Amino acid sequence: MPKPFLIIQLRPEDETADNEFESIKLYGGLADHDMIRVRAEVSGLPALDLNDYAAIIVGGSPFNVSEVEDQKSTIQKQVETDFFELFDAIVDWDFPFLGCCSGNGLLGSYCGATISRKYGEPVGGVNIELTEAGRLDPLLEGLPDSFRVLLGHKEACDALPPGCVLLATNESCPVQMFRLKKNIYATQFHPEGDAQGFIVRIHAYKHYGYFPPESAQQLIETVENEHVPEAQSILRRFVELYR
Repeated sequence: MPKPFLIIQLRPEDETADNEFESIKLYGGLADHDMIRVRAEVSGLPALDLNDYAAIIVGGSPFNVSEVEDQKSTIQKQVETDFFELFDAIVDWDFPFLGCCSGNGLLGSYCGATISRKYGEPVGGVNIELTEAGRLDPLLEGLPDSFRVLLGHKEACDALPPGCVLLATNESCPVQMFRLKKNIYATQFHPEGDAQGFIVRIHAYKHYGYFPPESAQQLIETVENEHVPEAQSILRRFVELYR
């Protein structure tokens, strides 16, 4: 029997977490029996044996790695500690991993990159460009040199993490996607993102500092017209590559 994909989530709100999970399932082409779900924001990560899984996918979060340490909640500190321990095993094995948005910050920080608010981007759609390495990568090969993605983040990697390969970039946030070793990936954008899901997040995070609360309706009207099939295809490619 094929091994399941481990879906690790970090969203405290049930509505946003459930929507994200269903989007990963939809765009990854996964069935319920293909997945094991862990909500790490509840009590941290359980003990994990990588032998039990085909790959790991990590979603987004309102947690920020760059937050001043004494401003982080106890559970955020636990999550960061747990992930750094997990990355020790993932990197040692070169285990298949896809970190989306918060997964990008966690992996980038683990690799030694500075994570700051220098390259934060507002909620919405942007174009990203593939690098030469990106055009040759199995997850991106055959995609257009430039395509649309959905994102919204306060922080990002200031520069490419040491030892990693840059796969996608743009002017507003130079590190949009990178790879460590052969099988460890991170995206600053949301490959599971779609208009419906982002509207859910706009409502949920209206007072979290991602955007002025009074601009929520305008953001919703803009996001409603966004279509990001290339970004969403990255999830299915990841699943097909490691299923």
